Amino acid sequence: MHKNTLSRGLKKRHIQLITLGGIIGSCYFLGSGYVLELTGPAAVISYFIGGLIVVSVMFSLGEMAVANKDASFINYQAKYLSHTWATGVGWSYWMTWVSYVPSEMIAAGIIMNTFIPQVSPVIWAISFGAVITAMNLINVSLFGELEYWLAYIKIAALVGFSAIAFLIVIGLIGHTPSHESHFIGWSVIRESGGFFPKGFLAILLTMVIVLVNFQGSEIVGLAAAESEDPEHTIPSAIRNVTIRIVALYVIPMLLLVMILPWNKAGLAHSVFADALSTYGFTRLGGLFSFIILTAAISTSNSGLYAAARSIYSLSMGRMAPAYFMKLNKNKIPHRATIFSILVTWMFVIFYTFDQSEYVYKYLLALSGFSGAMCWLSIGWTQYRFRKLSEAKGKELKFKAPFFPYMTLGAVWLQIICLGSMIFIPELRASLYIGLPIFFMPMLLYKYKEYRKTKIKEERSASFYH
Repeated sequence: MHKNTLSRGLKKRHIQLITLGGIIGSCYFLGSGYVLELTGPAAVISYFIGGLIVVSVMFSLGEMAVANKDASFINYQAKYLSHTWATGVGWSYWMTWVSYVPSEMIAAGIIMNTFIPQVSPVIWAISFGAVITAMNLINVSLFGELEYWLAYIKIAALVGFSAIAFLIVIGLIGHTPSHESHFIGWSVIRESGGFFPKGFLAILLTMVIVLVNFQGSEIVGLAAAESEDPEHTIPSAIRNVTIRIVALYVIPMLLLVMILPWNKAGLAHSVFADALSTYGFTRLGGLFSFIILTAAISTSNSGLYAAARSIYSLSMGRMAPAYFMKLNKNKIPHRATIFSILVTWMFVIFYTFDQSEYVYKYLLALSGFSGAMCWLSIGWTQYRFRKLSEAKGKELKFKAPFFPYMTLGAVWLQIICLGSMIFIPELRASLYIGLPIFFMPMLLYKYKEYRKTKIKEERSASFYH
C-alpha cells in the first residue's frame, strides 16, 4: 500500500452514522430556536427545502465518489472545475469546521459546568478537545465505531421526542398548568399567529441558518476514500442517510411547532427541552441537556474529521503544504488533525472572551455561508462531471436522479439563500467575513502559480543565454 493511502477501515454503518453525526449537532437542538424565532411554524418548510437540497448534494457526491474511489469532493472540484476554485472551497470548508467545532466544545463545557460548577466551562471545553483529538488520531475503524454510537444516541433522542410529541398532540399524555391533556392538533399554531406569522419571505431569509443545521452531510464525500467498498457502500449509505435526514429534521420540527408556540423559542434554551417541560415532562427536558452534550461531542468529532481530511485532500492536490500529506502508522493524517485541533483551541480561547448570542449567530451564519458555497460547488462539479462523462460515452455505475433538474435546482436555491443574507444585518456581517475567507486562498494559489511560472521562464531564459 502506498504510504500516502488512507486506511479503508470504515464500514457502511460507520459512513451512515458519521454523516448523521456531523449533521445532528447541538446547533440543531439549540439553533432551531433561532430559526423558529425568525420564521415561526413555517420553519418546517425551511427544513423541508433544506432537506431537498441535501438530497441533491448527497446524490451528486455519490455519483462522483463511486466513479472516483480514492478522492474527495475537493479533489473532484480540482479535476472537473479548477485547482484555483478547489483551493478556495477547500480552505473555506476547513475554516467552517475549525471555527464551528469550538462552539460545540464550548456548548459541551457550559452543559458540564451546570452539573459540576466547580470546573469552568473552558476547562471542560479543552478537555473535550483533547478527547476528540485522541479519537481522530486512533485507528479509523475505532473512530467510526465511537461516532456510530454517539450518533445513535442523538437519533434515539429525536425518535423519542417525536413519539412523545405525537402523543401530546393527540391528547393522550401531557398537561400544562392551565389544563389537563386534550387534543391539540393545530390549535397552538392558530393561537400563535398562524403558519406564516412573519410572512413567506421569512423562509428564505433564514435558509442559511437552516443549511448550517444540515451541514455535515458532505462528509460522506471525504469518508469515501476510507470506506471498505465505496462502490457499494456509498450509494447505500446515501440512500439511507437522505431518508433519515428528512425523518429526523422535518417530522420532529413539525411536531415541535404543534406543541410549542413559536414566540417562546430562542437561543437561550433547547426548544425541544422547553416543549417537553411545558407539558410536565421536566425530567425528560433535563435529559435533553445530556443529549445536547453528546451531540456537541459527536459533531465536534465529525467536524474535526472533516477539517483534517480537507487539508489532507488539499495537500494531495498541491493546494496546501505537502507537510500535511504525512500519515501516521494507523494511516491517519495526524499532522492535518493536530494542526486543525490547535486552531480550534485558539477559537475556544477567543470565545471565552465573548459568549454572547451575537457571536453564536455570526458563527452560524459564517458556517452557513461556507457550507452553502461548498454544496453549491459540489452541484456545479457534478454537473460538469456528468456532461464530460456523457461526452466520452462513459457508463456510470451510480447516477444522481433527475439530472440536470435536481442538480441545477439545488444550485440556484443556494445562490438565492446566500443572496438573502444581505437583508439580515446580523447575517450580513458574516457575508463580509465569509467572502474574503473564500477568495483569499484562491488569490494566494494564483500568486504561487504565477511565481512558479516566472521562475521557470527565468531559468529557461538563463539556460539559452
